[in-house]
Amino acid sequence: MPVKRYRRDQSEVSCCLKYVIFGFNVIFWLMGLSILAIGVWAWTEKDTFNNLSRLTNIALDPAFVLIVTGLITFTIGFTGCVGALRENTCLLACYAIFLAILLLLEMTAGILGFIFKDWIKSQATNGFQAFIVHYRDDPDQQNLIDWIQEKWLECCGIEGPKDWDRNVYFNCSSEAVGSREACGVPFSCCKQKANEIIKNKQCGYDVRKQDYHGDRSLVIYDRGCLRAGEEWIESNLVPVAGVAVGVAVLQILGICFAQNLRADIYAQKAKWN
Repeated sequence: MPVKRYRRDQSEVSCCLKYVIFGFNVIFWLMGLSILAIGVWAWTEKDTFNNLSRLTNIALDPAFVLIVTGLITFTIGFTGCVGALRENTCLLACYAIFLAILLLLEMTAGILGFIFKDWIKSQATNGFQAFIVHYRDDPDQQNLIDWIQEKWLECCGIEGPKDWDRNVYFNCSSEAVGSREACGVPFSCCKQKANEIIKNKQCGYDVRKQDYHGDRSLVIYDRGCLRAGEEWIESNLVPVAGVAVGVAVLQILGICFAQNLRADIYAQKAKWN
């Protein structure tokens, strides 16, 4: 007697949702894995794992930020990718919950940032001060502050070049102990000359001395990074808001798609049973 075979009914909508969620999240899965690997590699290069005393400023460590970002992105991408591919309702539920929590945190941060602007400004100032103090202690922090000053905001210090007096190497009193950088600023504070291909790393030497010959404003940036950051946000408010809204919309769509796919899977299981 021939055995009657039953074929599982899969709707076109369910198949579409399944592979949309899978394809979208496999990108984030691989992206999160890459970011995590870079963060771990950076910590390994600095020998952080064998020297835990360096974790005093862990929140300001760019490598730690990469590790946390990579873990979050990897976890969300993994649950969405595998949950959709394997039609696992538990993983899809976790995926939707993760996205909802992340969306809630982002909205909360945005609202609190708008309400407590002065507090945010104070925290940014404290963080930048810590970067200046530990400028020579951590290569990652040094590269980050150089990028902010030279490439992004074109600024120097928090309120101005005088803030580099907080660093032991650039403090004017350090001249007595033989620091060549005393009463100077990092090269990232210097303005790029018109015909200069490679910037002179010693361009910031002695620029804060009282007897400095020449116009400092032609050599280094006068404005502080705090004010420069505020001006950048004001001038790029529409693009920043657009990106924030776009990310929020993608997260809401991800939650809706995951919930719809879960509903389809449950309906198919009920029909099969």
